[in-house]
Amino acid sequence: MLNQALFCNRASDGDSNNSMKILYINHYAGSPKHGMEFRPFYLASEWVRMGHEVNILAASFSHVRNIQPAMNRNSLNEESIDGVYYRWYRTPIYRGNGLGRAMNMLSFVRKLWWDTRSIAKRYAPDMVVASSTYPMDIWPAFRIAKSAAAKLVFELHDLWPLTPVELNGMSRLHPFVQLCQLSEDFACRRADAVISMLPKASTYLESRGMAPEKFTYVSNGVALDDWTGNDEELPDELSTTIEVARSKGNIIVGYTGFHGTANALNHLIDAAKLLHNESVHFILIGDGPLKQSLMGAVKEYRLEKISFFDPVPKKQIPSVLKLMDIAFLGWKKQPLYRFGISPNKLMDYMMAELPVVHSVSAGNDPVDDAKCGITVAPESPEAIANAIKQLAKLSSAERRLMGTRGKEFVMANHTYPLLASRFLGAVFKNEDSTLE
Repeated sequence: MLNQALFCNRASDGDSNNSMKILYINHYAGSPKHGMEFRPFYLASEWVRMGHEVNILAASFSHVRNIQPAMNRNSLNEESIDGVYYRWYRTPIYRGNGLGRAMNMLSFVRKLWWDTRSIAKRYAPDMVVASSTYPMDIWPAFRIAKSAAAKLVFELHDLWPLTPVELNGMSRLHPFVQLCQLSEDFACRRADAVISMLPKASTYLESRGMAPEKFTYVSNGVALDDWTGNDEELPDELSTTIEVARSKGNIIVGYTGFHGTANALNHLIDAAKLLHNESVHFILIGDGPLKQSLMGAVKEYRLEKISFFDPVPKKQIPSVLKLMDIAFLGWKKQPLYRFGISPNKLMDYMMAELPVVHSVSAGNDPVDDAKCGITVAPESPEAIANAIKQLAKLSSAERRLMGTRGKEFVMANHTYPLLASRFLGAVFKNEDSTLE
């Protein structure tokens, strides 16, 4: 019988009897080599350190990656990255959230479905994780798990179809929405465990057929290796801009990440208008579909103390955040967030010991839990501006104390060694755990 203690303790003696095989299906999986999504790699790396074998199945094209895997002429390709094995399935390139992306999803799921028997035979997994944001990968994952007599895990990133319905206004009668609902309901009924990044999603999932005891919240987190001995050199223009702004007596307010509608950066720009006479300089690092319009608004408003920069590699994020005084994270006013949030960039801000201005209304609030910043209403430039002014008036020692509370909170709750063990403990919590 599989044993919870066996899987949650690190294999220190290299005994192969204390290991298992994990198959992790994530359409958008990335790596330090390719860029986002990082969560599959970080969890897999910890499981490898525990002595387990991890294979990730992913699509060859994802809009969130900086670099796509090399595919040659094959329909699939394989590689090992720091002990984590990847199998890339060739999928079509797309742009935006239209038909092209739907065809990309369909291609990936269809290829997995056709390949289920050979996957089960080759990898012989003890645990199969379906984790592709959209829920349709639960069907091939179920077939693989059944064939291999493995545990089946549904890892919930976002609530589909609620996300396209509530965020994008799609009709509940749309065929894509109905397909998502069928697969979500199937996952809730048939998965052995449901791992959710949304802490308040249990009641909703129970309404779709999930037994309450299947649910476990496992948040996003930080990889400690990214924050150890990391002093990466930054682009000269970025370093110089911050140095000059600080020499003029400005507090540096930073944002790193995607520039899209959900990030509510237009309200930060409006807050900057209200603070144009204050000693505050804004640094926005990243890319996204709204970046050009945001830059246009800054030019139109003649806001001289806002600077935009291209994305930096993840390994440079700690060095970037060291140069900031305050971090900003904003959200749209959206009822969907009643199920909770688990943003990666917030963990980075907290790990960097930065006080955070958090503009959100959600089912949970890590900033308030950690007492490491100020939370204000979403879509309120006035509230954002007032929070920035309040933090700017504090002494550097007071801001540092606030930031320290954030780091302590992350270290206690959100490091990947802890999250990886929690994940496995949730999957095998009903197994015999009396290993001596």
